[in-house]
Amino acid sequence: MIDSAATPSPFQRAREARDSRFDGRFFVAVKTTKIFCRPICPAPAALERNVEYFDHAAQASAAGYRPCIRCRPESAPGSWAWLGSATTLQRALILVEQGALQTATLAQLGARLGISDRYLRQLFRRHLGLGPKQYALHHQLMFAKQLLHNSNLSISDIGLASGFNSVRRFNDAFQKMLRLTPSQLRHQNAPSGVDRQLTLAFRPPLDWAHLLAFYRLRAVASVEQVGTDSYERTFQLNNRSGSLRVEPASPTTLRMTFQLEDMSQLRPLVARVRRMFDLDADLATIEEHLLSTPLAPLVRPGLRIPGVWNCWEAGIRAILGQQISVRAAITLLNRFVEQLGAPTPEGSNRLFPEPAAVLASDLLFLAMPASRRATLHTFAAALAAQPDRPPDSWISLKGIGPWTIHYAKLRGLSEPDCFLATDLVVKKALQTLPPLATADLSPWGSYATFHCWNTPL
Repeated sequence: MIDSAATPSPFQRAREARDSRFDGRFFVAVKTTKIFCRPICPAPAALERNVEYFDHAAQASAAGYRPCIRCRPESAPGSWAWLGSATTLQRALILVEQGALQTATLAQLGARLGISDRYLRQLFRRHLGLGPKQYALHHQLMFAKQLLHNSNLSISDIGLASGFNSVRRFNDAFQKMLRLTPSQLRHQNAPSGVDRQLTLAFRPPLDWAHLLAFYRLRAVASVEQVGTDSYERTFQLNNRSGSLRVEPASPTTLRMTFQLEDMSQLRPLVARVRRMFDLDADLATIEEHLLSTPLAPLVRPGLRIPGVWNCWEAGIRAILGQQISVRAAITLLNRFVEQLGAPTPEGSNRLFPEPAAVLASDLLFLAMPASRRATLHTFAAALAAQPDRPPDSWISLKGIGPWTIHYAKLRGLSEPDCFLATDLVVKKALQTLPPLATADLSPWGSYATFHCWNTPL
């Protein structure tokens, strides 16, 4: 909980002004109603003496408050309370939020993070005041609440997608925390139709045309299709295949239509898509900062990070694209997928190749130096052995340098502060500006990179 007695003015002013730049940075709980909200909630503002502040929605839930139906705190951007926290806790939060504890024990999650389950519990207790399982349950139920509002899925499918093995357990947990049953929260029947759909909220601006243009130039023909107003692709997620289509639904939402072999993978799928399209970025804050630097003439409103599916795909794209044009790199990439990509279940498209397929091939079909093919094999062996291997550790792999690593962090992880200062296009863009230090762009260097890439030269 935030000590509002110590610092009442900033939180009170932001709450009363409903300043969107503070959305997701803290949550407002009203003692008289036992409801917690985002600071942008349209409901009449409560008296300050009846309010307490939390830096995370899960803490408000643990304190006995239920989320507001009007402003829906579960859809707020991630809390900024963790910007100064340990990397281990940040990784743990992301994994738990994506459903890691649905398929693994605390001990297994700790091992994945390189710590004991006891220390993992201590981290959560110290920083959140609640345990990992309680935190996981909160996110399961908040994800279910989002789906009840924003999808045409049945209640049983929503329970499964949220990590509950039975509808009864889902109903019990939902009613206990939210004091409503799932069917009570869903005010109307789900829309009819075969396709599974849900909406993904974001805060404007979002330059959708720029995102599509970026993807269109780099699309792999049998994996990705970029239409006039939509993006489609096939994917593999935790050994399950699927497909998705994303298109605008309203000025503040995108619509995702999807097919998924295993509905329990929907939660990580949504997290992956939100990361790919950078839907949780606070662009008002980012652009305000960049406009205060010498980069200002290049800043295009609404420009977000166009991510790729994962670090493996980003690494392959970077290796194939070393020292050649984008068009030449995509020619190689299409050949790579044609030869090694497994067909989708319906047979009309392909899945992006896995490391095992690369290791099983001599790669002679790729018109490139033998050293580059050796790098692909080295990279595939490393990620086959350790799929979660962080890009920074790739520097020990022969043939992989800093540019490839930064590209993978930029598009495979969508990290916000990867400024590719050594990139040729970035260098040319910077030559048109007054002197600029990389530190001036932090912590939004990734956005600066894309603003430079977007500049006509």
